[in-house]
Amino acid sequence: MLAKRIRYRWGKCLMERRIVGYHQDEERHWVAELECGHNQHVRHDPPWINRPWAVTPEGRKQALGKVLKCRKCDQGAPRDWQAG
Repeated sequence: MLAKRIRYRWGKCLMERRIVGYHQDEERHWVAELECGHNQHVRHDPPWINRPWAVTPEGRKQALGKVLKCRKCDQGAPRDWQAG
């Protein structure tokens, strides 16, 4: 698994991970499953969060493989799920 770090001016690094799947949480919000084993909510809540692809099955399918920044990786958090 390859990871890419993005460096911001204030020195913060965030790992980039690909989306490998989805599920819905208890409140029926969509959650992306990342290649690293972490989960990340993918809400579309304009104007703060603009992810129109997250609201339709077609959009989520097209976003498989898309890269998201994973703060949990950056923090060294344990995985949320195990592959296989």
